Amino acid sequence: MSDDDVRCVQALVRGDQAALAELYDRYAGLMLAVGHRILGNRREAEDLLHDVFLEAWRAAKSFDPARGTVRAWLVLRMRSRAVDRIRAAQRDRVVLHPEGEPRERGEAAPPLDALGDRDRIRGAVAQLPSDERAVLELVYFGGRTGTEVAEALEVPLGTVKSRLARAIRHLRDALGLREATGGGR
Repeated sequence: MSDDDVRCVQALVRGDQAALAELYDRYAGLMLAVGHRILGNRREAEDLLHDVFLEAWRAAKSFDPARGTVRAWLVLRMRSRAVDRIRAAQRDRVVLHPEGEPRERGEAAPPLDALGDRDRIRGAVAQLPSDERAVLELVYFGGRTGTEVAEALEVPLGTVKSRLARAIRHLRDALGLREATGGGR
């Protein structure tokens, strides 16, 4: 069936909707199961399945049969997008207080852009101790979770949280935000 799959992808490049339907009939069940397992929600997995097939339709030119099967190409896309959604939902749901405790997104401090002084912020970040700056950059600018940072830096998760809390306190102090944000210590 691999040659038939490759033929379908080549037909997608030419805009053949029947080829997309054929691939959908062949792999939608498997992809839905992968999405459901990762997301834990069938409706979200169904929405994602639709998105992934649209993505495959648009990216059919990028398929390279030398790198793997069509099945693997589709399932990997599904898995990657599902993991992306999980990570995005986690980032949107929780941010850290300066003390390192989680809080809901609605209670978050205003974004740094709202301060209007990017050079001042960059300077304050540059003045942080290197261990605090590394954690801050990986979490806020790299979009990594605390666990991912702990693994990358080979330190305990508690150390990551402590460094992040200190970095935020130092930034608030350096930027004169302690009183404006209600922070203490």
